[in-house]
Amino acid sequence: VDELPKFLKSEKYELTVLESGDEAIKSKRAEVSDSETRLLNQVNFLRKARISSAKKLDLSVVGELETLKMGDTKFCTDVKFLPREDWGIFGGEQVAFTVATIPGNSLGPIHKVASGGELSRFMLALRVAMASAGVAKTLVFDEIDAGTGGAVADSIGQRLAKLSLGVQVLVVTHQPQIAARADHHFHVTRSSSNGVVATRAKKLTENGRVEEVARMLAGAEVTDEARAAAI
Repeated sequence: VDELPKFLKSEKYELTVLESGDEAIKSKRAEVSDSETRLLNQVNFLRKARISSAKKLDLSVVGELETLKMGDTKFCTDVKFLPREDWGIFGGEQVAFTVATIPGNSLGPIHKVASGGELSRFMLALRVAMASAGVAKTLVFDEIDAGTGGAVADSIGQRLAKLSLGVQVLVVTHQPQIAARADHHFHVTRSSSNGVVATRAKKLTENGRVEEVARMLAGAEVTDEARAAAI
């Protein structure tokens, strides 16, 4: 008998929950519907912004590629719509870069189509095109001059110099046209002793810089003409 008041209170609470259940469900459904509407609006807004930005980026990258002697190359930012269940914190699309480096070929994923040297130049073109929007403080380009020389190498050097105005750029190169545009130079050597390979980097003085650029120009025997050209 002593437990009856407690039992009564419990049953009254259960009854209240049952009686208000329909209203609670209706309220929650309204909240879900409102959230879905706001999510859809945000995804659509982001989608339109991405499509618009993709078109501008494509034009900018193609312009950079022309200066890098890749004028026949196609570049397209592919904005792929995802099904609702695949939406996430980054929106409702999957963005990928597609390219065609040979005239007449269809576009394909950049990491599958482009060679090592081409991929480096694509990256350079992208970084220059997005220089004002980038967040990376240091960029590293390894063998970006692969398969290039002459005017192409000089153009790559110009783009790297332009990029270095906003971020730190580290470049491994064998081209004097590129090396000559750097603010600081390091001579990298590799040696082997007792089966152990070691790599060393030495910062060059101004005279050392001239000597190395001259060596790049002349080959094994550095001439006075090459030194004059390096200066």
